[in-house]
Amino acid sequence: MRLVSFGPPRRERPGVVIGDDVLDLRAVTSTLPPTVRDIIAQNLLDEVHSIAQRSVRSAARTPLRSVRLGPAITNPSKIICLGLNYADHAEEQGKTAPDSPMMFLKGPNALGGDGDAVPYPHGVEQFDYEVELAFVIGKRAHRVSMVDAYDHVAGYCVFMDLTARDLQAREKQWFRAKSTDGSGPLGPWLTTRDEIPNPHALAISLAVNDEMLQSSRTDRMTFTVDYLVHYISQTATLEPGDVVATGTPAGVGVYRKPPRFLKSGDRLRASIEGIGTLTCRIE
Repeated sequence: MRLVSFGPPRRERPGVVIGDDVLDLRAVTSTLPPTVRDIIAQNLLDEVHSIAQRSVRSAARTPLRSVRLGPAITNPSKIICLGLNYADHAEEQGKTAPDSPMMFLKGPNALGGDGDAVPYPHGVEQFDYEVELAFVIGKRAHRVSMVDAYDHVAGYCVFMDLTARDLQAREKQWFRAKSTDGSGPLGPWLTTRDEIPNPHALAISLAVNDEMLQSSRTDRMTFTVDYLVHYISQTATLEPGDVVATGTPAGVGVYRKPPRFLKSGDRLRASIEGIGTLTCRIE
């Protein structure tokens, strides 16, 4: 099942993709919560699946191409990102994999939807691209074992961690470099966990202006989804709707020779096998 948040910015509604259409869930059942995060938190995914199966000919369906898809989760309490979590990304920097996950936070102001414009950050000269597999927490996780970790995952999205490298290089903390407005497109939808039996067997790629710049596989991750749920939840409780982005593979602009950074007008297309393709443009 593919869940979406669709509509104008900050006024998105929860929906589910059926074929080439989006079903407006609250138009079918007004008692459903107003956001995808709340649907997950209230353990209503089975009900949504039943609604979708009953709504093959519903008037609440709209062509997918005619709507804006916002960030799959519009209001997470946390966006946790991983650094240096792919072997090939470590190799391109001349580094070894870390002994424990390197984590940082990205602000919710960074979230964007499929096809949205990302403003080029003011005062930045080295704006870079990263494609990542993100997973979304499905139920509260506090000191979870690895054995039970996947029970706490609702599903998966494509994520872009756009980064101001010059800010990252000169500031000891990464928050400003990683949290510029619109720098975290998330989507195009939330693909539920039952659709992705193994999140570590997927092709992952990113193209800029149709030129492929990142191409790898998720089995090159150092720290896996189940380990991350376990590890993070030992000290920070994960809430339903929280987003965890699992790091990027090799090919980012800063480590190319010569370096290649984004510029106004660039079009980005990030894809993960079985999940979907997410786009944005730099303005």
